[in-house]
Amino acid sequence: MGVFTRITDIVQANVVAALDKAENPEKLVNLMIQEMEETLVEVRSTSAKLLAEKKELQRKEQSHQQQVNYWQEKAELAIDKNRDDLAKAALVEKQQVAMKFAGLSKELSRLDESLAKLTADSARLNEKLTQAKAKRDSFQQREQMLSSRLKVKSQLQSDKVADALSRFDLIERKVDEIEAKVESYELGSSASLAQQFNELSINEDIENELAELKSKKAAK
Repeated sequence: MGVFTRITDIVQANVVAALDKAENPEKLVNLMIQEMEETLVEVRSTSAKLLAEKKELQRKEQSHQQQVNYWQEKAELAIDKNRDDLAKAALVEKQQVAMKFAGLSKELSRLDESLAKLTADSARLNEKLTQAKAKRDSFQQREQMLSSRLKVKSQLQSDKVADALSRFDLIERKVDEIEAKVESYELGSSASLAQQFNELSINEDIENELAELKSKKAAK
């Protein structure tokens, strides 16, 4: 594919619309930018070759013009000397050089047209490249913004989890406290009951001892 065809295809493409419809616009925009930059490099190389060719044609054109003038002078000199034969020969040479000169002029005109088209298309391509880079920057900014928002949301979610765990720990501590109180009441109840049984045992011993004393006294 020639450089002119590539430029035309790129320039005619609706860059922004293509990016908006793409499944992976950031990847596409990078590919488009790469293609545009490579095409611009090729454009500069082609322009340099055309300019060098133009200078060469201009040198040849100047040389042919000098030859036309030279044979014109020789023809006039031959006429002055009554040498029509030499005058005709000089005019023949002049005509041949003039034909080459005309061909060079046409070639230069075509070359100038190509350079003008290349310059205009290059300017339009640069405009498309600017649009693509602006779109890429927009994608990057959106990505950074979304990443920041995601980070904030993740942090908020993390804080919510931490708060939930903290509340759970608080509830668990309260449950532990309630269980401890229940256990303490149960321990207190057990101790009181054992004490009552101990007191019953002590009272029984005292009653027995009292009965024994009464029996001894009665025996006296």
